Amino acid sequence: MKKGILLINLGTPKSPNVKHLRPYLRCFLGDKRVIDTPDMIWKPILELMILPRRPKFSAQMYQKIWSKEYGSPLAYYTKRQCELLQALVPDTVVKYAFSYSEPDIAQVLAEFEIEKITDLCIVALYPQYSTTTVGSVSDDVMHFYHKRTYIPNIKFITSFYENETYLKLVATKIKTQWVKKPYDKLIISYHGIPVSYVKKGDPYQRQCEETTAKLQALLPNIEILHTYQSKFGPAKWLEPATDATVDRLPSQGCKNLLVISPSFISDCLETKYELGI
Repeated sequence: MKKGILLINLGTPKSPNVKHLRPYLRCFLGDKRVIDTPDMIWKPILELMILPRRPKFSAQMYQKIWSKEYGSPLAYYTKRQCELLQALVPDTVVKYAFSYSEPDIAQVLAEFEIEKITDLCIVALYPQYSTTTVGSVSDDVMHFYHKRTYIPNIKFITSFYENETYLKLVATKIKTQWVKKPYDKLIISYHGIPVSYVKKGDPYQRQCEETTAKLQALLPNIEILHTYQSKFGPAKWLEPATDATVDRLPSQGCKNLLVISPSFISDCLETKYELGI
């Protein structure tokens, strides 16, 4: 028996420049799990309306979070998580991959195959399940093994929002920050998804709400507001929206906010730019 662990996160452009944002966005926004719209409608919109303009706008945001020392925050922290986990389980081969950039999932699964891994644990680095994230990861993994001669024993971690260690870690981080300033409220901001996906059976909203409820139980003396961020396009997304919530709070006398985003386990554009800037 030879064990392996594969950590999978979303991905990141190679640089915060338009030439690298365009192929990254084409890959990401071209995923049917992410944008559930018929190709005959979506592809012309993507190629003719979004890709000519969006990469420049996205590049400006990425440039503000890009580190001169280590580049992309998401790539840096995912690599560090892989290294630290490898140190904890020296008898297991630990690797990482991205859904929309390199190293991609198929590339790393091929590496495990070369190393003759017999038992593979795949961890999608999203605490809550969504078809837009974990569902897409599953598609890529199954596509790789579809016609493979040998398939290892596979364990797929599709969510871990109920894991006590994860919850206690988030709660401890909140407590550590809460005592540093006289905060009025805590905002727990999750990446949003279209409401239509929830109506089709995506459990993401329920799992986010359960995450907040479990954190509230661990933090009984902190008033929590549950919100969603990162809306894209004209469709109706999960609410209340983080930005709209923050906008209205000062008129209610609430001016000191602590914000945490437990649907992310690595800093990225959504945390460092959308929330931080």
